[in-house]
Amino acid sequence: MRSLTLLVALAAFWLALSGHYKPLLLGIGAVVVVLAVALAHRMRIADEEGVPVEFVPGTLLYMPWLLVEILKSSWNVALIIINPRLPISPTMTVVRASQSSPVGVNVYANSITLTPGTVTTGVDDTSLTIHALARDGADDIETGRMDAHVTSIFG
Repeated sequence: MRSLTLLVALAAFWLALSGHYKPLLLGIGAVVVVLAVALAHRMRIADEEGVPVEFVPGTLLYMPWLLVEILKSSWNVALIIINPRLPISPTMTVVRASQSSPVGVNVYANSITLTPGTVTTGVDDTSLTIHALARDGADDIETGRMDAHVTSIFG
């Protein structure tokens, strides 16, 4: 099952990146994808960690929510930038990640960094050090809404 999922994902990725649908290129892509999956299967890395198919449904729900958060944060950062007084208040804060797996903590840290105005500067087990452009951004992270969304998907 995981090998089949990996095959479909790699084929879709190949098609998305190549952008060419000529028979020769499709054939080369098919051969490369099959070889990559065979190698992953032989190396025994097409397992639950290498191909985490159980996260797919939750990820499909999480991505639109994260996109909305990125857009809202982008708007706030744009307003700060165009303000003649440039009302920034750089802030460092430490938050706890409630995820039980390293994958969950990683997704949480990357989600914070993807949101404009905030950057995860350090991760120590379940403790994340965050730099925020303005205190409002740090306050938003400290509410734990993003943490709760990531935890609901990645445990």
